[in-house]
Amino acid sequence: MTVLSIVLQVVLGIGFLLFGYQKFTSEAMKKGFEYFGYSDRFRIFTGLFEILSAVVLIAGIWLPPLAVTGGLMIAATMTGAGFTHLKMKDPVKNMALPLVLLVLGLVVAAVNWTLLA
Repeated sequence: MTVLSIVLQVVLGIGFLLFGYQKFTSEAMKKGFEYFGYSDRFRIFTGLFEILSAVVLIAGIWLPPLAVTGGLMIAATMTGAGFTHLKMKDPVKNMALPLVLLVLGLVVAAVNWTLLA
């Protein structure tokens, strides 16, 4: 396990715990999902998936296969976010954070994948 991977796992894990929590507590998130045309159930699913991604990613510090899974879960979530912004024809600046998080999730998955070989 590399220091880079552990740092990314902790930062992404904390970030996605907070992102997931916001899906349940933030009125802005609720309005955002409405704006994008998504239901409350999808908002709740997304929040739960983000929290689960964070837990799996952090557990991956001790179990590298979980780090791969958690990184791919984050990448999948951010791919969906990117497509949502494309669908809405949002400006590129609104796609920057999902793109960065997508890449970081893939980095964690790739680094830990090589450790399994």
